[in-house]
Amino acid sequence: MTNGLLAHRSVRALLGAAIDYAGLFPPASLDLATVVANYRAYRDGPDAWALGRLVVPAAKLQALAAEGADAWRADGGRGASPWRISALSGPDASADAASIAEFNAAHAPLAMVDSVESRATSIEQVQQLAGTFDGLQHFVEIPLAVDVVPLLAAIQAIGARAKMRTGGVSPDAFPAARDVARFLHGCSVLGLAFKATAGLHHPMRGEYRLTYAPDAPHGTMFGYLNVFLAAAQARDGAPLDAILRTLEGRERAMLGIHDDEIRWEGGRASQAAIATMRHDFALAFGSCSFREPLDDLGTLYAT
Repeated sequence: MTNGLLAHRSVRALLGAAIDYAGLFPPASLDLATVVANYRAYRDGPDAWALGRLVVPAAKLQALAAEGADAWRADGGRGASPWRISALSGPDASADAASIAEFNAAHAPLAMVDSVESRATSIEQVQQLAGTFDGLQHFVEIPLAVDVVPLLAAIQAIGARAKMRTGGVSPDAFPAARDVARFLHGCSVLGLAFKATAGLHHPMRGEYRLTYAPDAPHGTMFGYLNVFLAAAQARDGAPLDAILRTLEGRERAMLGIHDDEIRWEGGRASQAAIATMRHDFALAFGSCSFREPLDDLGTLYAT
């Protein structure tokens, strides 16, 4: 069933270049050599259309070059597309910007950092990032359990985009659904594009293991379908409560995935509307697994 669903134009629109591969991070926590090998295999695989950027801390860019340069030179030699990298910035944003510039000068166009992700918890911290990453797609992650609108407005003012964290490896890492809804609504009101990260391994909201350990705790996780379809509603001006209902929806029987549209309880989105939403609003989501979000899609109608 997975292959059939992945062939639908609506699913291709929803997931095209959507999954930024973050295999270095929990719960996968793979070593760099494995992550590089995986990313190259995914680029050459049948589902490469869904693959986004490789996510790496800016502090590891030199190590990435040592590990991956042979691979991207070989890819470039056979005419493959460049490796696109999203660098996670740490406390010293200026140093990270210099590392990114050095990396790109040495390795573009075969591999290039064209996206950077930083964090801020206050308007002042957002403002301090102004101009630091000019020329790159810059996402600023903010806390969700606050009044997000002033932070989102500050992000917009420096020409950046927003980022929200939708999970982690413990139950307390998952934000409240209403906070996610307020983030989506706020981004829509401002016309601010965003990405999400963490906890979006499954298409539908539900109870899942939080790590890959056999004895891992379970928790309520967001589904990437819920988040992206709620984003489509938000972009179209839906009220907060409607966005919240979509985020919290768990009834698989009420979900209909068709070639030209996706329907769910309380809404529908055409393939064209989904494509537009992905282009200028809900840009990507980070996941430590590339395969799990795709493979789990086949479980929607398995029972």
